[in-house]
Amino acid sequence: METHISGLFPEILAMIFSYLDVRDKGRVAQVCAAWRDASYHKSVWRGVEAKLHLRRANPSLFPSLHTRGIKKVQILSLRRSLSYVIQGMPNIESLNLCGCFNLTDNGLGHAFVQDIPSLRILNLSLCKPITDSSLGRIAQYLKNLEVLELGGLSNITNTGLLLIAWGLHKLKSLNLRSCRHVSDVGIGHLAGMTRSAAEGCLSLEQLTLQDCQKLTDLSLKHVSKGLANLKVLNLSFCGGISDAGMIHLSNMTHLWSLNLRSCDNISDTGIMHLAMGSLQLSGLDVSFCDKIGDQSLAYIAQGLYQLKSLSLCSCHISDDGINRMVRQMHELKTLNIGQCVRITDKGLELIADHLTQLTGIDLYGCTKITKRGLERITQLPCLKVLNLGLWQMTESEKVRGKLSAFSPLGTLEWRVEK
Repeated sequence: METHISGLFPEILAMIFSYLDVRDKGRVAQVCAAWRDASYHKSVWRGVEAKLHLRRANPSLFPSLHTRGIKKVQILSLRRSLSYVIQGMPNIESLNLCGCFNLTDNGLGHAFVQDIPSLRILNLSLCKPITDSSLGRIAQYLKNLEVLELGGLSNITNTGLLLIAWGLHKLKSLNLRSCRHVSDVGIGHLAGMTRSAAEGCLSLEQLTLQDCQKLTDLSLKHVSKGLANLKVLNLSFCGGISDAGMIHLSNMTHLWSLNLRSCDNISDTGIMHLAMGSLQLSGLDVSFCDKIGDQSLAYIAQGLYQLKSLSLCSCHISDDGINRMVRQMHELKTLNIGQCVRITDKGLELIADHLTQLTGIDLYGCTKITKRGLERITQLPCLKVLNLGLWQMTESEKVRGKLSAFSPLGTLEWRVEK
């Protein structure tokens, strides 16, 4: 007996529809009543984030989202009151307002007027007018918040962090990128150093402090003492931290990712401090730290040999440093050495001989390598991504065709940017 798609049970249709992208899920709902009913099954929309332009009243909008079971929303443009969203979605779990430049403390204050226990994720990045006043509202009414994005909010101060430390005890991820007024005092609040005023956010697992220029090594002392559960720490572009601060981080046993990109005062000595501690880092980024050299690679091989990802772009390393490192780094999967202009074919041969688990390597701007070295690299058994940007462009396209024959994987991804 021949079976037609119209004879499928709604549960089977819903299962099929769940594999479609968001736009196509909306389209199948317009085919017929049976498909509409099946496409409205909550399993079809599980995990989907609705992207909305709030320009005019739409009475059917929020009932429709509720029927589908959608609890995550990104507001692309906000020309109505934020309270319109909060009232329409009382069980909202994730609210992304990134880039809503016209959102003010007043607008947020009118929206958050009572507890919203379901809300776990809030993104206010680039909502420039927002100040500490809004953080007070958030700390008061969003007690279950786990992720808070405040990147680019230049009006946030240490007072705002005190409010967060007072009210958001379940917070696991906090982004303070380019919050230029935040200093050691604010980090102390988060780490529970001022218990008489605030307990702190002691459950934090991920903290982004990128480009917070007022931070010094004292902040790292606070972090190491109070944020014992921290797993990911981003300190990139923090010019005020130094080698001495690495001593504080060196015994954070739960930390697995550390970003020190463009931290100008980090040198070989700082890497030594990290390697001598009890860290179990999986990822380390010291790109554009111009005081990092071959000695750092020796320290990494001695104490940070469990790394799976290492970024050294534009560092003053050479083939000698590669030689001192590669024999111990058996778990390394990603190596970024772009713009390390002292690396030659000898370094690539050492990498090919010893780093057999590599899946990706960045050789962007390594001008002293030739076809000979690249032939060896492409023989790495697990290699999937090879970046050759700025590498002798007049020759690279010719080389690419020849090297393809050497690649053990036909799916090797080439990245050659002009």
